[in-house]
Amino acid sequence: MTYNEEDTKLHLITPSLQSSGWIGPKITMEYPISAGQIVLQGDGHQRLLPQKADYLLRYSESLPIAIVEAKDEDHSVGAGLQQAMGYAEKLGLLFAYSSNGHGYDEWDFTTNTQRTLSMEEFPKPEELWQRLCEFRSLDANRPVNPLLSPYWRDPTGKKVMRYYQEVAVNRTIEAILKGQKRILLNLATGTGKTFISFQIAWKLIKSGYFANKRVLFLADRLVLRSQAYNAFEPFKDSAGDPRAEISGDIPLGRQIYFGIYQGMYAVSADGLRLFEQLPSDYFDLIIIDECHRSGFGTWNEILRHFPNAIQLGMTATPKRSDNVDTFQYFGEPIFTYSLGQGIDDGFLANYKIHKAKTDLDVEGLDLNHVINDGVSVEIPPDATLKDHYETSDFERQITLPDRVKVHCEHLSNLLRIYGRMEKTMIFCVNQDHALEVRDHMNRLNRDLNISNYAVRIVSEESDAQALLEKFQAIDKPTPVVASTVDLLSTGVDAPSVRNIVFFKTITSPTVFKQIIGRGSRLCEDTDKYWFRIIDYTDATTLFDEWDRPTPPPTGGAQTEGPRVCWLGGKVTSEKTGSPIPDAVITVQIGPNEIVQQRTGSDGQFLVSDLPAGTIVVTTSAYGHKKVTSTIVIEQGTPKIISIELKPSQPPKEKMIRVSGLEVHIVDEKYEERDARGNLISPEDYLKKVRKEIIEVCSSLLELKNRWIDPERRRDLLEKLEERQVAVEVLGEILKRPDVDSFDILANIAFDETMYSREERAVALFNLNQQFFATYNDQARNVLRALVDRYVQGGLDEILDPEVFKLPPIRREVGQVAPLFGGMRKFVQARNTMIQYLYP
Repeated sequence: MTYNEEDTKLHLITPSLQSSGWIGPKITMEYPISAGQIVLQGDGHQRLLPQKADYLLRYSESLPIAIVEAKDEDHSVGAGLQQAMGYAEKLGLLFAYSSNGHGYDEWDFTTNTQRTLSMEEFPKPEELWQRLCEFRSLDANRPVNPLLSPYWRDPTGKKVMRYYQEVAVNRTIEAILKGQKRILLNLATGTGKTFISFQIAWKLIKSGYFANKRVLFLADRLVLRSQAYNAFEPFKDSAGDPRAEISGDIPLGRQIYFGIYQGMYAVSADGLRLFEQLPSDYFDLIIIDECHRSGFGTWNEILRHFPNAIQLGMTATPKRSDNVDTFQYFGEPIFTYSLGQGIDDGFLANYKIHKAKTDLDVEGLDLNHVINDGVSVEIPPDATLKDHYETSDFERQITLPDRVKVHCEHLSNLLRIYGRMEKTMIFCVNQDHALEVRDHMNRLNRDLNISNYAVRIVSEESDAQALLEKFQAIDKPTPVVASTVDLLSTGVDAPSVRNIVFFKTITSPTVFKQIIGRGSRLCEDTDKYWFRIIDYTDATTLFDEWDRPTPPPTGGAQTEGPRVCWLGGKVTSEKTGSPIPDAVITVQIGPNEIVQQRTGSDGQFLVSDLPAGTIVVTTSAYGHKKVTSTIVIEQGTPKIISIELKPSQPPKEKMIRVSGLEVHIVDEKYEERDARGNLISPEDYLKKVRKEIIEVCSSLLELKNRWIDPERRRDLLEKLEERQVAVEVLGEILKRPDVDSFDILANIAFDETMYSREERAVALFNLNQQFFATYNDQARNVLRALVDRYVQGGLDEILDPEVFKLPPIRREVGQVAPLFGGMRKFVQARNTMIQYLYP
């Protein structure tokens, strides 16, 4: 008798691997690669089976090196090689093997060759290590090797390194060992970039690779600095805490520092910027968090002060035209893990999309037209008028309180369907817009009697940080809704957020990806495995560009040649001709390299030590519009320019205000992803549902007969679920949450008229009075209560035994049955009533 796969592993393959030296931590069986993609099923979900490798072989505890796939004895020796190669590529490994217990087929990615080995010839750990080092130009005999140094292991076992995190860490360490100074990692939000950077620092410091053992973690917001500080807590031990948050003076004598760009760039009393107070060789490693988003050039100047430090940039967005300078500075990422990969692997939440537009957003607003219609139009004296206003102008150049009100009413109605206590982020145009949205959401939900149902989290709020912490906490149900401008768009970890709402237009793919990243984290504690994007401004059109690389712009700054040129000039007001003191002159010399100067009291400036070539000059001053211009500087010729700044637009409270408009939602769509992760439209989904229903029930009569029989109905719903038909979500798509699920299925498959549960209940009482008359008052009241529960939640409410514990019945089912003459007669009465519900 031949061995099955498990016995083949137990009796043949495992002993062979162990005899070749793969023992203890060097061999892991049933290694989980993915978590299993999350497939949406209405408001529920199902995880597909995760990918698992039969064997993962490690040269050291922290260095995976090969994959082995096993097959039973009836298969050929190489039957699992293709699968092993796929796993190896995913894990960044160079060696893949297949075995049936009587030999191995090897694929060596270093030579792209295949060979067959006997069971005794399987390579020993040292052989694969030597082959790996030779291929990747590494020193196999390095005495201090952080690549082989252990990871930090969570003593609770809750935080385990995922496969892509191991790949990111090891590729970074390899790049450092090969002398690379600038390194970029590109991983989607929610994939654990801070944890990855912590493990990199851990291995480099604990292995003794660094001379100073000092690391600087740079963020651009206090909340992100604090999150990183907490993530590095395992460095704290009985000897003390080597961490320090930089706030004002830099506490010397620590190992790991956490700062924000703005703080490090601040000028101290001695005239030096904070980072300039440290020696240039102070840090071994500088980690730049969300490096695509930092103030342009700020972190570059900090990095230039520490030229010998390894510079690790981390970004959550792929290369785009709006962040190409980051990629020019660091180079191409050494590892990329996208949102789509995270969803496919089941490490990130899947998503649904609900789009809605008002008639104003579809058609725009003609100011002369609405004035002639007699609506209220308030025009500030200095306002610049346009004939036509579109979505991108709303709440920027013209404020439309009726549109804001309709947005909030529509959103509140959606939340009544989806769940009013689901954590929701609303992205608004400005702080006033966020305030108006907050007030509307509180007014529309005041029946909940929750004082802080909706809050505004913006920089203007004195308690913004406290509100943010409450909103983030998964164990605090309130606040439920947070209106914001951009405070929540990046880096904030709020895993329980279910809804991301766009009330503002977004044009930057980078910003869009950051915002939806707020919803992509899983949260098992709140049963959150997917999130919803509710889009009122067409922001989700930017999904189309997520995985498309954007080429860098042509031309640009040139930095070749000696820096002996200078640029001078004067900044004046276009309106008055007066010089503008304290204007900021920003000269972009190259990717992520700038020089800044301020004008004197006479409006003049002088910037020296510039290279010849093309530079970009940006001039800004309080109360004036920013101006950007491209200037060519020639070698040996001073460049003098004059810059005129226009006064900025009137303050936002003086925007044109149009009120009294009739605003309607006129365009609404619902989208979600299929099991393969592709977005599908409601129309396509309904076509699929129609086909699947007809395959399960060939006629309306069959559907009805199966529906009214509890056992057959359960079997029907299970079969539809297996075919990816989510009955719960169909009411949302058809915008009829009040309709009986049977009517929805009958309408989709057989074009039958839909009836609300209320209509069916009324018909039940009107057409079947004789049936109800056969029971006494108490029994009749029980039946009426069951019908009331049906109206609220559908047929499941009648069939659930727990329904008797709820008002108005409030009894155990055993106490209800005697009213009908016993349990059998009660079940008979209930089933008869169900049949009458579907005449």
